[in-house]
Amino acid sequence: MEREEKAEKDIAPNVVNVDSVQEIERLNGEHWGSAWKPLTPLMDGMPGRLGANVSRVPPGRTACPFHTHAREDEIFFVLSGRGVFRYGDTIQEIRAGDCISCPAGTGVAHQLANPFDEDLVFFAVGLNDPHEVCTYPDSGKVLIRSLQAVGRIAEVPYMDGEGDEPKVLQMARRFRA
Repeated sequence: MEREEKAEKDIAPNVVNVDSVQEIERLNGEHWGSAWKPLTPLMDGMPGRLGANVSRVPPGRTACPFHTHAREDEIFFVLSGRGVFRYGDTIQEIRAGDCISCPAGTGVAHQLANPFDEDLVFFAVGLNDPHEVCTYPDSGKVLIRSLQAVGRIAEVPYMDGEGDEPKVLQMARRFRA
């Protein structure tokens, strides 16, 4: 019996009560950031798996920058409060009971914010794709998850910086001697 209890404590639970999950808060400056409670510990950190959390956006804050997803669909279900949902060139008020779908691969960016006086709380579901690429149209950034990099891409000719003689031919000289 003791062995079974220990084994149960050593694995992440299949059933998680939101009240037992510690909230993670990430705020930047006066207007950016949110908090969330991860609800799928058995799937977290496992590439390509579905994940879910309960997110909270405090008054006067925006959850994250305006962004697109190449590979990850997202669904948000508003549990309480009000907020605004920006999708492409449109913005609309959202409230408890609204379900928001953000399909991947459309090139249409989305963003959630809370310009109101009470917390915006929503249930979020999405994939965790290790090859995800996100773009941020307002700032010109790109996130490439597999490289663990966020930056800006400069347009250059395909052969820019390659030199007159390819490196492989320089290295292969030793085979001709």
